[in-house]
Amino acid sequence: MSNKGIKVISTNRRARHNYEILDTFEAGMVLQGTEVKSLRLGRANIKDSYATVRGGEVFLYNMHIGKYPFAAYGNHDPLRPRKLLLHREEIKRLTGKVKEKGQTLIPLQVHFKGGKAKVTLALAMGKRKHDKREAIRRREEKREMDRAKRERNKV
Repeated sequence: MSNKGIKVISTNRRARHNYEILDTFEAGMVLQGTEVKSLRLGRANIKDSYATVRGGEVFLYNMHIGKYPFAAYGNHDPLRPRKLLLHREEIKRLTGKVKEKGQTLIPLQVHFKGGKAKVTLALAMGKRKHDKREAIRRREEKREMDRAKRERNKV
């Protein structure tokens, strides 16, 4: 996937640390006018948000989109649940996967693609403490190997 025409609004950087990402999906969002304008100003936070499947539809909870500062009236509720737009087959697959033990839907990124607000959802499984330590250990080892390679190539 190329990044041409994609404007990133918000990313969930802690998601890859706290969860093991199994699969990703791109979904559209049903938004109100002031929400779109706030997103264009970059006023979004997806740190503690999650998605669930209810009644054959997917909803995103706890995504904070700040109020639009130039709206005189009719502003939106910053934490309201937002409906996500996915294909029926994707929703059926997600329903089955989420029912499995320990799997959840978390947003990784909110972005504009072709002028439309999209969210990248991840089907994820929570990491345990020892998994996080192992990931940190692997990252440190890779960093040391890269450092040794650079030193060897300098000489």
